[in-house]
Amino acid sequence: MERVISISKGEEKAELVLKNANIINVFTNEIIEGDVAVFQGKIVGIGEYEGEEEMDLEGKYLAPGFVDSHVHIESSMVTPGQFAKAVVPRGVTTVITDPHEIANVKGIDGIRYMLEESEDLPLDVYVMASSCVPSTPFENAGAVLEAEDLKKLKDDERVLGLGEMMNYPGVIGKDEKVLKKLELFKDKIIDGHGPLISGKELNAYVAAGVKTEHECSTKEEMLERLRLGMYIHIREGSAAKNLRELIQVVNKDNLRRCIFCTDDKHPSDLLKDGSIDHNIRLAIKEGIDPIDCIKMASLNAAEVYRLRGKGAIAPGYIADMVVIDNLDDFNIVKVFKEGKLVAENNKALFSVPSRDNASMKNTVNIKKVKIDDLKISIKGNKLNVIKLLSHSLITERAVRDVKDIVVEDGYFVKGENLLKVAVIERHNKTGNIGLGLVEDFGLENGAIASTVAHDSHNLIVIGDNDKDMILAIEELERVGGGLTIVSERRVLGTLPLSIAGLMSEEPLEEVDEKLNKMLDMAYEKLKVSRNIDPFMTLSFIALPVIPEIKLTDLGLFDVGEFKFIELNQ
Repeated sequence: MERVISISKGEEKAELVLKNANIINVFTNEIIEGDVAVFQGKIVGIGEYEGEEEMDLEGKYLAPGFVDSHVHIESSMVTPGQFAKAVVPRGVTTVITDPHEIANVKGIDGIRYMLEESEDLPLDVYVMASSCVPSTPFENAGAVLEAEDLKKLKDDERVLGLGEMMNYPGVIGKDEKVLKKLELFKDKIIDGHGPLISGKELNAYVAAGVKTEHECSTKEEMLERLRLGMYIHIREGSAAKNLRELIQVVNKDNLRRCIFCTDDKHPSDLLKDGSIDHNIRLAIKEGIDPIDCIKMASLNAAEVYRLRGKGAIAPGYIADMVVIDNLDDFNIVKVFKEGKLVAENNKALFSVPSRDNASMKNTVNIKKVKIDDLKISIKGNKLNVIKLLSHSLITERAVRDVKDIVVEDGYFVKGENLLKVAVIERHNKTGNIGLGLVEDFGLENGAIASTVAHDSHNLIVIGDNDKDMILAIEELERVGGGLTIVSERRVLGTLPLSIAGLMSEEPLEEVDEKLNKMLDMAYEKLKVSRNIDPFMTLSFIALPVIPEIKLTDLGLFDVGEFKFIELNQ
């Protein structure tokens, strides 16, 4: 302490001094010219200082490190270490992750893996304990996490609270198991996931302890939640892009209740657009004061999640800082983590330690699937069909006439714009297979399969013939999970995701290169509709919490009615 005071007073040299900076002050919305002195990873002074090491910033802007306040690292398809190499050069020095993707496959062990895998990185990774594993009782995941299980995580200093409470019907309906989880984390932050809730039901959701919301898609939803004291994650991810709509609500009176997040961001978007820096860039273009944008990306998030010493450049704060060349293009030049230079000119200056991932592998456990298992029996005159919408995760429940499809021996063969889809339970070898029909996917002469199938991450396959579908299933079993494309009884390409069937051990750039090649194959050779992303769309067909009709390993599910329905109407 004495040394800190001496350096702060200018009586001794600091370890590091960043000279001639335009310092972003998120407390007063000022830009202050001066030096920043750093000692033992913390900021000890702002003004004019000398250091054992000095770096002249030549008038560039210096901002606090950014916080991604809600992200699923698994969506990047790489390990936390490889993820860090992608986001740290973008100015992100802290993330708050809900690892419910891997938790649905490996349970508490999966969450502990994410905690351990993210140690000793120049990225602080905090965890929200996954509240909904599985997301609903209408599917089979690899684990079921109750309050008793989550209690094992509660006292970990890196576990900040309870992850997104997707089971909002359970909250409103006073489900005993849900209420136990809320009670367990009542003294910590509880994240929300309550799209479309309004009025008294929203009041009940907030009164139960839910503090944040990242699922707002309209200005009206956002404003209603702000009025009830919620914090709003303004999200810009790969699947959901809500920033341009929601940023219109932000003003000087409410911006302290607003924070930035990415939620789910895929490899190509991370490499092309970046992370929270992309949110800031877009918000600036929408007319928001750059300092306010930085505040939402730093101080606001740090205060919401009670991250002491983060979110600002001031004495006593952790020296997580970002050097920016201008506030228009918002190009990030350097990134410091606890006073150490860890990235420069969009390149990570650190290596990722090698880890033993064996306990997270070999997670495709299925019974042998035969062609007869994929047959769809046709009865009656009408069929319930999953209709895809252009560039949307929402589907529609469409009713189609049997007379418009080809039926042989009482089984579906083909139909215009219709494809067979199957969800195969892959965790406990139950043999469960849900079958359905999808409209407007556009695939010809082949099949596509994935073990990324939100949120239970069973194996999902879509195709126009059973033999290619079987080959795709067998290929994913062979590689231990991932994505694959098959055509005319031949595997065209596979991206192995050996860690829980969700993540690769390869660098993000290599994963992105393989994925882009497979996307080209899907569009060019298999003629998949360019109105959808084939892998992303396929992965969300299995998620029974997004309207309107989905497919799980237990069957066809109507989200609005919250019940299973028959394919044959």
